[in-house]
Amino acid sequence: MFKQILTVAAMATIAFGAASCSGNKTFKKTKDGVEYLIVKDEKGENAKIGDIIEYNMLVKIGDSVMFDSRKMNDNKPVQMALQDNPSANKSMDPTEVIKMMSAGDSAVVRVVLDSMARKIYTFAKENDKLEFQFSMVSIKSKEKFEAEMKQKSAAQAGIDDKLITEYLAKNNITAQKTASGLYYVISQAGTGANATAGQTVKVMYTGKLLDGKVFDSNIDPKFQHPEPLEFPLGKGNVIPGWDEGIALLNKGAKATLFVPSPLAYGAQGNQGMIAPNSILIFDVELIDFN
Repeated sequence: MFKQILTVAAMATIAFGAASCSGNKTFKKTKDGVEYLIVKDEKGENAKIGDIIEYNMLVKIGDSVMFDSRKMNDNKPVQMALQDNPSANKSMDPTEVIKMMSAGDSAVVRVVLDSMARKIYTFAKENDKLEFQFSMVSIKSKEKFEAEMKQKSAAQAGIDDKLITEYLAKNNITAQKTASGLYYVISQAGTGANATAGQTVKVMYTGKLLDGKVFDSNIDPKFQHPEPLEFPLGKGNVIPGWDEGIALLNKGAKATLFVPSPLAYGAQGNQGMIAPNSILIFDVELIDFN
């Protein structure tokens, strides 16, 4: 139920690499010593810090593929906010190269493996470098991206509401609806006041899709994490549907939450487990908070 946030800084901690280029093209260097080659240079505005970029990336050391965004993301571009990471090893950080690119561009970046990287990639030969092949699919300002997402979210909310109401009617479920579009049924009343923002809550849960497929649970032993889920309520550490839904409960209460996709993982889904625009159903129990 936790959000997944991907940044350039985070990717830099994993690796950056690409397939080598042939021919007489000459690699250049950034001021920090990162080697790069702009393979394809289209006209357009370059990426800036704060922009939301979509890209494909292949990471290699020698002939070994370390990371392939296409395989990871069902052959779709990865999306992230372009950010600076002041604590990053700049000699291994491709951010400056990415800032030279516009939509449609592709580049190869090579970086020398530092001592920490060599401890991780012990198979690397003495002269091996970390390489990545980076192709820029699109660049949007934060403002444009948020406006588009808001528009898409509103449209999807209407679709999801229809699907949820049909599901409730088919299964003879009477649920309450909040202003955000969250539906909920409290099946067991708790005691005392409801949990409030800032308090740490402990929750037992099972999550499933509209078709009944269970994708996660700390109750079902097959998912192998039976401990209560703890998080600070109302701080954005979980999906919005959880922050809102758990705040409707008091200690010991049990409920079912019917979460429309804009209040869940939205158009991005969640790492292959949850498809884009999926409505989620959670059986939850608030066992404690403080």
